[in-house]
Amino acid sequence: MRKFEATFPYEATPDQQKCFEAVENDMVWRSRPMDRLVCGDVGFGKTEVAFRALFRCVTNGRQAALLSPTGVLAAQHFKNTLERMGPGTEFNFNIVLLRGGMGKNTKLGRAIREQIASGEVDLIVGTHALLSSGLNFNDLGLLVVDEEQRFGVKQKERLKLICDGIDVLTLSATPIPRTLQMSLSGIRDTSTIRSPPPMRKPTVTMVQEFNKSVIKEAIQCELNRGGQLFYVVPRIAQLDEAEKIVKSLYPEIKIVKAHGRMARGKAEENVAAFAEGNYDVLLATTVIENGVDIPTVNTIIIQNAQAFGMSTLYQLRGRVGRSNVQAYAYFLHKEDAITEQSALRLQAMADLHELGSGFDVANRDLEIRGAGSLLGTEQSGMAAKVGFDLYMRMLKKSVRKLRGLDLPQVPRTNVLLPYSEGSLEIAESSNGVVTHAFQIPKTYIKDDSERFMEEGIARLAESTGQLVEITNRWKDQYGPIPAPLQRKLKTLHLHACTRILGIDLVGFVKTSKGTADCVLRSPGLRPRHWIHISKSLPKGIPTKGVDVVFPSRFTIMDEAEINVTGGKSIDVEQFQVENYEDEEDEWDALDQEEVEAMKEISSSMFVKSIGEVDIEDYPRFVVRNIHEVKRGARIDILLRVLLPASKIVHEKEKSDKEKAKIATGLREKREIMKQQKKEQEKSLNNNRMGYTF
Repeated sequence: MRKFEATFPYEATPDQQKCFEAVENDMVWRSRPMDRLVCGDVGFGKTEVAFRALFRCVTNGRQAALLSPTGVLAAQHFKNTLERMGPGTEFNFNIVLLRGGMGKNTKLGRAIREQIASGEVDLIVGTHALLSSGLNFNDLGLLVVDEEQRFGVKQKERLKLICDGIDVLTLSATPIPRTLQMSLSGIRDTSTIRSPPPMRKPTVTMVQEFNKSVIKEAIQCELNRGGQLFYVVPRIAQLDEAEKIVKSLYPEIKIVKAHGRMARGKAEENVAAFAEGNYDVLLATTVIENGVDIPTVNTIIIQNAQAFGMSTLYQLRGRVGRSNVQAYAYFLHKEDAITEQSALRLQAMADLHELGSGFDVANRDLEIRGAGSLLGTEQSGMAAKVGFDLYMRMLKKSVRKLRGLDLPQVPRTNVLLPYSEGSLEIAESSNGVVTHAFQIPKTYIKDDSERFMEEGIARLAESTGQLVEITNRWKDQYGPIPAPLQRKLKTLHLHACTRILGIDLVGFVKTSKGTADCVLRSPGLRPRHWIHISKSLPKGIPTKGVDVVFPSRFTIMDEAEINVTGGKSIDVEQFQVENYEDEEDEWDALDQEEVEAMKEISSSMFVKSIGEVDIEDYPRFVVRNIHEVKRGARIDILLRVLLPASKIVHEKEKSDKEKAKIATGLREKREIMKQQKKEQEKSLNNNRMGYTF
């Protein structure tokens, strides 16, 4: 994986690094399939996030697929994947392109489908052809959907039905309202790339009524600085009219066209010729919305802008400004054709013109069009019937209630103890040898594929109870567990506990007395959590041997932090209890708590030493004087003090999930009964009227 990362020619931005980490956590450290949305502006590096995920999937022996909305974009991805990981590189992956014109009845299409079905192909890059019924994957592990807003729900759901249980990574600059709302409510994981590449400038945006003088001035300014232009119209039938307008202003100007009804490959050829500098203006429809990256083009004129959706307008504006040259976008509309929604869209484009504003544009679109149906097929809808804010509050509240104690989930814990004790990270020795922290000895499970599979199952165990079940199965299948493997399993038990308790960072902190405590940071832990957990423990008091420290902001006396000593009763009155005016204010506060906690959790894996963090600012577990414990025994102590609390949290989560399943089942039964009643009443009414069916 590190070799592939080294082939990226640019320095990753901070937000890209967080995305890489989040996707790795989803694919490596979670048992459930990934379903993540990566939202970022055009040119901000979403594709690199996808490429690393594709590489990880194929390296682990499974097929991967990259779905693109247009042939132009698919061809670009195919070219880039070949250069990065295809035949001729040190990775030598077999990559194919499947697009329109390669149906199952064509010779080429048939051959490619046979290779995919047999497993000869590692990575498939394609357009809607990937959705065809005659395509059978061979152990597909990852689906990347690029420019998600260009696909319908039925198309995406069809792929997920065909490939049930696979990882799904979605890329979009402006996700559709339905997808964005699922992300905002916590139903779907989201990563946002807001850090722009170096030297990038915001595009100057102008929204005006259609005027030939504006077009003339825009073209003249761009030609004077030796650049090129895009001129976009919403319909193919309007291309000729637009060409006449441009030619009437500049008779000698060189124009080339691109649209979806050209002969196969002709649009791509014209775009390529334009990119080479053979023409001044590319006159096109939305065929250039995705996959066109020409740094010399820094002006775009969009005629009849009121006819485009907000996502398309934003994508078109992103076609310019791909270098350090100032770019301009002109949205020209017809005053008599403006509707209320189109006016709101154009106003949003004028307001949201800063770099990295794609997520804000999608939010505005969500407010304008509504959220759609989470479980149905509508991608937008009138959430305004109950009010957008109220709708989002209701949904977030329902999601949070299903999370039990609502401790923010931690996919992995960064353990920074001496001698890498308790760490599950990959280590590289001075001589370049890379080793994994948890490996089953070859002498215990001799078959390589079987051993790797069992390592993955153990690493992804969600609780210590699951690990016990796994080790009991190993004893039955492979015999007694050797001592070295038993020690490694203790590390897995520790990580199962820390993930459940929201602990993202573990390390030694020196005290003023010259001793050292083991500090376990839990950014999302709140007094209400620990009070609830402690009441559920034996005798109703915290576990002896571990203290919990809360910063002063959680206390009545806003000056000193509070140390909840293990083995002693908790004085609840010492904690700050918020008095909210109503329940909705409380839920809003809880949402903000989780947002802040997740920011810290997502960045913890970049910490190399616990000294880099102001640990006093966070809630934390503390095991005192652990420096006196000999190496090898520290994991046992941490397990002993964390295990009781982690069991309480895990059992609570299991109980809440079961309740949710029962409630869902009852709700479905009620809906079926309602539908049956309606059909019976309809049939009865028809019979009364003398109709027979």
